[in-house]
Amino acid sequence: MIPPSAHAGRRLFEPVAGLLARFTSPVLPTPAELSALCAEVAPDAVSGAGRPIRFVPPAPTDPAYEQHIHASGEVPTRPGDWHDFFNALAWCVWPRTKSACNALHLREQRARAAAGLPGRGPLRDALTQFDECGIVVVSTDARILALLAAHAWEEVLSTRRAQLAATTRFLIFGHGSWDQLRQPFVGLCAKALHRLVDGAWLALPADARQRECDAWLAARLTGAPFGKPDLTPLPLLGIPGVTPDSEAPAYYRDTRQFRPPRGADRRDVLTEL
Repeated sequence: MIPPSAHAGRRLFEPVAGLLARFTSPVLPTPAELSALCAEVAPDAVSGAGRPIRFVPPAPTDPAYEQHIHASGEVPTRPGDWHDFFNALAWCVWPRTKSACNALHLREQRARAAAGLPGRGPLRDALTQFDECGIVVVSTDARILALLAAHAWEEVLSTRRAQLAATTRFLIFGHGSWDQLRQPFVGLCAKALHRLVDGAWLALPADARQRECDAWLAARLTGAPFGKPDLTPLPLLGIPGVTPDSEAPAYYRDTRQFRPPRGADRRDVLTEL
């Protein structure tokens, strides 16, 4: 079995690389060990109701997932489970955003109940999707973000690769994406939220960029909760460095995972850029 530390140097694991490097045993840390880690690196991590975050084995009598975390701070975590392990690491490096998401789940649930609306609703669905497979694409170049939004995959990820490396960072938020990236497959896709910054952000050390982006994302969600239209698809295997196959421009012509630009608006973007 591969230990978590083996993933520390891999592309797209950057937000949790330092934490992964700590775990050199192939046996995943226990929920208690993950609680200790969170208390060390993210002591202010709290649920949406302000309860300190702890990772505990799930119990058959636990109430609904988000409600239980909100009320108790206890995050059900299956021992030996990679998916739940990465969720714990997400709490360690995105504590403000995870707390904001938890608060929004409960706020939306209560609002829908008060209005007599059935089901979870589009906001909770979008939050859950982002929690599983979200990524924040942060760039100093509006053209790069426009090309990504236009699905101009070969242009932005291959032709403009040097420009992309100089201007843009890809920060995984979704713990499900980290789990899937252990054994990536054709078609692996994330849901991206784009953010335009100035050059000062890129000049920050990596850990400072991560903390700043966590604060920004939490504020972004709290101030203007997003829906599915705010999240754009991003084929993860197209990001330079994820797979050596992407070194060849023809790789981006495989429409199984790189769908071509669609619509006049996208043609206009490609013409202008």
